Amino acid sequence: MSLFETIKKDMYAAMKARDKIVATTLRGVLAKLKDRQIDKREDLINAEEIKILQTLAKQRKESIELYKKGNREDLVIAEQKELEVIERYLPQMMSDDDVKKLVKAAIEETGASSMSDIGKVMPMIMKKGAGKIDGKLAQLLLRELLQ
Repeated sequence: MSLFETIKKDMYAAMKARDKIVATTLRGVLAKLKDRQIDKREDLINAEEIKILQTLAKQRKESIELYKKGNREDLVIAEQKELEVIERYLPQMMSDDDVKKLVKAAIEETGASSMSDIGKVMPMIMKKGAGKIDGKLAQLLLRELLQ
């Protein structure tokens, strides 16, 4: 069963259970997936579905930060609940230690020695992490190690 079908099935279950937050969140996720599918004019592969979910999760995280700065706890809570629902469908992220090992390996592989080499190393890190790595963390560690 594809990720799209799993989310659709879970949305119907949430609707029957009258779980408004889960149903609304999954309805939005399905809309994004369907939009991308229509743009592409063919079914999405699993990696594309995950990429869309990661984008939606990232948007929620950014919203949470902004709402915290604006002292809007009610909106922070709502976004956190939506983020929790979206994260159910994402693959397990790499641990901080694993990310650090990956960054070190990429630095050695490319021969990077200064901050100007970030443009060479980051694409390699993101490719090797393939959806299981937090880009912000990877960039932070990379900057730390190259300084």
